Amino acid sequence: MKWYVVHTYSGQEGKVKQHLEAVVEKNGLKEQFGKVLLPMREVTTVQKGKKTVRDRKFFPSYLLVEMEMNKDTMHCVTDIPGVTHFVGVDNKPQPLRKAEVDRILGQGTPEVQETGVVEIPFHSGDKVRIKDGPFKDFDGTVEEINPEKGKLKVMVSVFGRSTPVELDFTQVDAV
Repeated sequence: MKWYVVHTYSGQEGKVKQHLEAVVEKNGLKEQFGKVLLPMREVTTVQKGKKTVRDRKFFPSYLLVEMEMNKDTMHCVTDIPGVTHFVGVDNKPQPLRKAEVDRILGQGTPEVQETGVVEIPFHSGDKVRIKDGPFKDFDGTVEEINPEKGKLKVMVSVFGRSTPVELDFTQVDAV
């Protein structure tokens, strides 16, 4: 069996996955189908000063399907509501390479694997208000962003002079 990529309508990935699994079960096609995956990743966001961890689709609008490709199995997948097509060339589905599948499934080399992603609601040059710490209620401008540490360097005016202050993402709000 090989892995293929199926394109779905946006937001329909979960329904298509459930429907495909039900069709495979109902029609006794387990020998021709393996796993149906909707790859997800953890994303940490900072909203209103609180960190939240959510699962997000790694490839929105796409599913990975392990299957034996033939006309019957291809039509079994493409006939499901919400499926637009298989990813391929000239209307021919192209299987994924082993290295691509390993990377997506998290079995690739450590340099290639992705860890959780931190979504940063700030950009360099943004105006922010400090809401915690010794500079509480001061306004400043984001100078640098360090996503690995979850820190910002904010330039704050103290006695008429710009002073750099290092803060956590949770210590500031966008103005």
